[in-house]
Amino acid sequence: MRSTFTPKQAALAVVCALAFSTFSSTSNAQSLDNSEKALLLDTRGAAVMSGTGLCWHSAYGPAPAWTSGCHAEVPAPLAQYVAPAAAPAPNPAPVIVAAAAPLPVYEKVAFDANVLFDSNKSELRSAGRGTLDAFIEKIAGLESQSVMAIGYADRMGPGGANQLLSEQRVNIVKAYLVSKGVAANRVQTSAWGETRPSTFAAECKDANNAKNVACMQPDRHVYIEISGSRVAK
Repeated sequence: MRSTFTPKQAALAVVCALAFSTFSSTSNAQSLDNSEKALLLDTRGAAVMSGTGLCWHSAYGPAPAWTSGCHAEVPAPLAQYVAPAAAPAPNPAPVIVAAAAPLPVYEKVAFDANVLFDSNKSELRSAGRGTLDAFIEKIAGLESQSVMAIGYADRMGPGGANQLLSEQRVNIVKAYLVSKGVAANRVQTSAWGETRPSTFAAECKDANNAKNVACMQPDRHVYIEISGSRVAK
């Protein structure tokens, strides 16, 4: 049986033949080396391209794929450097402020004592030493300029002898204070003899007898006093 083709069918056959010829040429095409990303080339060494300018790459996936661009490689996105976040500044250590020590409170004080002596004597009696010991205990820690000690005598006997007796009595008292730790330069002394009696003439007007000696006892003494300040207890 003889086949006949219409003009349309003949044209279609020509197109198919041309396509087959093109496919045959591409079947013999060789891939570019790795630097060409495996582009399919025709017998002339040119990249096989579609009518829209797409290149046929055979290295992307299991089957060839049409892709745009024949030599340009889409660069991989570069990772941007992100600086690490600055570490937060450490909190400063709390400053511990010690409470100020309270200021000492001072008080003003004054002490005195009266040491009695026997008639016409300058030696300390037992009671006199006890009086001085109590005085020394009281003035412990006292800030003062000096201790004032004043010697006296009664009106019996000559005035000159009584003056000397008052000096001897005050010196005995000072020596005792120094022996107990009181600085010598802190003890100031003076002596008034019979000139400043503690009794009145009308009180002790008898003759120099035992009664009159007893009456004038307050005149035979050493008076000591001190004033200053110290930390309040």
